[in-house]
Amino acid sequence: MTVFHFLNCAALTFGPHVVYYSATPLSEYDTIGTCVKAAVVYLGTALVKLVCLATLLKVPENDSFDPYQELMKIFIGFIDVAGLYFALTQLTHRNISQNHKFQAVGLGWAFADSVLHRLAPLWIGARGLEFTWEYIFQGLEANANLVMTLSLAALGSLMWLRKNKPRTLVPIIYACALLLATMPSITSYLRRSLEWQTPKVVGFELFSSLVMAFISWQLFSACQRPM
Repeated sequence: MTVFHFLNCAALTFGPHVVYYSATPLSEYDTIGTCVKAAVVYLGTALVKLVCLATLLKVPENDSFDPYQELMKIFIGFIDVAGLYFALTQLTHRNISQNHKFQAVGLGWAFADSVLHRLAPLWIGARGLEFTWEYIFQGLEANANLVMTLSLAALGSLMWLRKNKPRTLVPIIYACALLLATMPSITSYLRRSLEWQTPKVVGFELFSSLVMAFISWQLFSACQRPM
């Protein structure tokens, strides 16, 4: 039963990444190299963020919401945006379209995040003797993170790679990217300040990811139309 529970949680956490790669044109264009490069860039940005967090933030005395701490985390979180910028604009890619490039980068980025933050807890905790919903919610959070990362990568490709785009959409693109970049602090506020329980927070993350994916898709489609 414990191994079965672990496999179910692992499939829920990492399965969507594999399905997305296999079910989209990414597999046809052999973009696995781009995914791997993006994952390596993510690991580098994660290391830089870890050093910044350890240097600039103090260990909280309690689990309450600290505005100063969260503000610092927001600024440090923009290291992810810088990493995505590097992955989208500076890495050498195969001759693939902008559409496939941002998907490959976003997929590799999200998969590396899931492996780094969720594989060890799954391996240690989901194989326990007692059933818990914690790792199922963790898998659902990984799915929400995948959608949000793809949305942020799509918006990043519009900001940094798309030269000709409607001027009226530029503020909306930047506002949506800013909202996605600050989402970890928003969920932290819901958990610590408003004391939302995990099911409610995960539900909010899933709903928000779908809304942002729809908006990003609409913006990407609008920018693809000839002006």
